[in-house]
Amino acid sequence: MEIFVIVVFVLGYAAIAMEHSIKIDKAASALITGVLCWTLYVMSGAEHHVVEEGLLHHIGEISNILFFLMGAMTIVELVDAHEGFSVITDRIKTKKIVPLLWILCTLTFFFSAMLDNLTTSIVMISLLRKLIKEKELRWLFAGMVVISANAGGAWSPIGDVTTTMLWIKGQLPYVPDMIVKLIIPSLVAMIVPLIILSITMKGGEAERPQISEGAEHYLNPTTPGERKAIFIIGVLGLLFVPVFKTLTHLQPFMGMMLSLGVIWTVTEILHRSKNKEHKHDLSVIGVLQKIDTASVFFFLGILLAVSGLQEFGLLKEVSGWLDKTVGNIFAINVAIGFLSSIVDNVPLVAAAQGMYETATEQMVAGNAELANFLPNGTFWLFLAYCAGVGGSALIIGSAAGVAVMGLERIDFFWYMKKISLLAIAGYLAGAGVFYLMYA
Repeated sequence: MEIFVIVVFVLGYAAIAMEHSIKIDKAASALITGVLCWTLYVMSGAEHHVVEEGLLHHIGEISNILFFLMGAMTIVELVDAHEGFSVITDRIKTKKIVPLLWILCTLTFFFSAMLDNLTTSIVMISLLRKLIKEKELRWLFAGMVVISANAGGAWSPIGDVTTTMLWIKGQLPYVPDMIVKLIIPSLVAMIVPLIILSITMKGGEAERPQISEGAEHYLNPTTPGERKAIFIIGVLGLLFVPVFKTLTHLQPFMGMMLSLGVIWTVTEILHRSKNKEHKHDLSVIGVLQKIDTASVFFFLGILLAVSGLQEFGLLKEVSGWLDKTVGNIFAINVAIGFLSSIVDNVPLVAAAQGMYETATEQMVAGNAELANFLPNGTFWLFLAYCAGVGGSALIIGSAAGVAVMGLERIDFFWYMKKISLLAIAGYLAGAGVFYLMYA
């Protein structure tokens, strides 16, 4: 039965990759793949209560991601509806492609560390739509947003879900040490692709889209004060999410829902004197109609499929095979990084956490080789880097990539052709820097 689930996953993966060729939305392919993987798990002879418990466990984790995504998308759309992003776009004066690319990637890198790579990607796509009209050029920038967001998330305890896992579960408990040791390799992972693009691109200027506003904009426009207020509340709401998680230890989506509730309340109060027709587009009710629901279903399908592989034990088998055949901790982590571009990095990191025990000082005293597995040891630090940055090699290899793919409708093979080699070059360069620094 394992062979069948692998075949289903590969065929589903191919259907997602060839979305534009077969003219079937990738969300449909992902949903079919996810459900079939679990159906095969049931047919494999697993006890019904085991399947139920496993499915409920994974649905809980998937729901955390989906509600987080929906909350973040709603807040971003609400800020956009109030033209709040003009606070940033009005300050970006240059239209020259290369300087604009460096500015946006740098913003993405540090936003990702403060927010997380998924939220940052959603925010940056909204900004790109204000700054770049041409689709091909915007896709190129969006690809670099994926690379920058994943690189920025790798050195922060809240920047990437896998880094958060390693932080919370005790493998990377010392945050300042983690930041100091990972920020330089992560910067390199972003800067190398930027340098390559800066050399190879022809330059020129990016044409900005013409802002089209309906009659309601002129009859009842948002004031500069409203734009700034909603922008500030939106950004503070997003920044509040990791703080809320740290204080309460509740799942991140809870903080996102609280932030959404607050900004929802503020907009209701702000526009309560306006008639219903005019305030509709500035309310959460109106904004919800703009949310890309297909992307949410795509997330659901792809995460169901990966969790199905995890239940079959296939990801654990891959990790064990790597341990036996490769052996070297640096090579293992580099391989995990590449694997995370094919399947979700969360189960891969979870498998590594289960496969390797966090060492103690007493264990190291008897075996010096275990020093790499101490809290904030080399193995765990490099795992955080590789799992976070390696997913950029393919657009469906990270939450940021999947979100950008859904929002911008980027073609899988276009990303492979234009962005994948850049991402791999940055990933390997950063890995090389880490090796030279700490091997």
